[in-house]
Amino acid sequence: MKNYIKLMRPQHYIKNFLIFFPLIFSGQFFDLKKLVPTLFAFLAFSFCSSVVYIINDIKDKEKDKIHEKKKNRPIASEIISVKSASILAILLFILSIFFQYLAVYKIIHISFIYLLIYLIINILYSFGLKDIPLVDIFILSMGFLIRVIFGASILKIEVSNWLYLTIMSAAFYLGLGKRRNEIKKSGNKSREVLKYYNEAFLDKNMYMCLSLSIMFYSLWTVDSNNIVKFGNKLVLTVPFVILILMKYSLNIEGDCLGDPVDLVLNDKVLAILILLYGIIVMTIVYI
Repeated sequence: MKNYIKLMRPQHYIKNFLIFFPLIFSGQFFDLKKLVPTLFAFLAFSFCSSVVYIINDIKDKEKDKIHEKKKNRPIASEIISVKSASILAILLFILSIFFQYLAVYKIIHISFIYLLIYLIINILYSFGLKDIPLVDIFILSMGFLIRVIFGASILKIEVSNWLYLTIMSAAFYLGLGKRRNEIKKSGNKSREVLKYYNEAFLDKNMYMCLSLSIMFYSLWTVDSNNIVKFGNKLVLTVPFVILILMKYSLNIEGDCLGDPVDLVLNDKVLAILILLYGIIVMTIVYI
């Protein structure tokens, strides 16, 4: 059972908390009629993302066997067979559809379309698009944006364009940073697409996206709709966002592979900063 859970990569579910963003900033987080469907949506997307990870591990089984770290994955190490992993992926997809249905009491719903889009583009990523420069980073980035759009579609909440732009530019920053550190740690050996990149290109564009993220977030905090809802208080969170991104950048410049989840889970200071940001936002929005 432990290896099946490892195959699902539940630690990556942390990214799916983006689904809660529309609910949180709508001021309805404590409304159970809104919160419960969002929880179901979180589970639906989480199981769907596990399907993606399993398909990717099946596709990359032979490559992972010769990778220093990935060789210990359940499929690459042959602890779990491809057949068993495939059955698990099918069961998880059924569960994903089930929880998506519980969220909106409809199967054919716009949220289901977004779920399918996420699944399809990531399957295409696993089967070749990840080897095309810039397309690989685009797909990684769109995964973050789709999570926010999916969360908004469940509750039919309108999300500010500034917030979408913030998530999108920050996602590009994360994707570029991941590729940068993969090159730094292992050259172009770990991924086919890395031979098309170099540190200078990734550095310049990574920090361009970082700057855009801060600018878009700052503009979002002073958006007229937010001023009406929360006064000028949200702008007080800007320094925390800058500090979080600076700490993340400090880690990226250090000795790590650049995976966002690993960075957050293994850096207590970064995790505390994110937690403090969350507490401040909840205080501003709900007190």
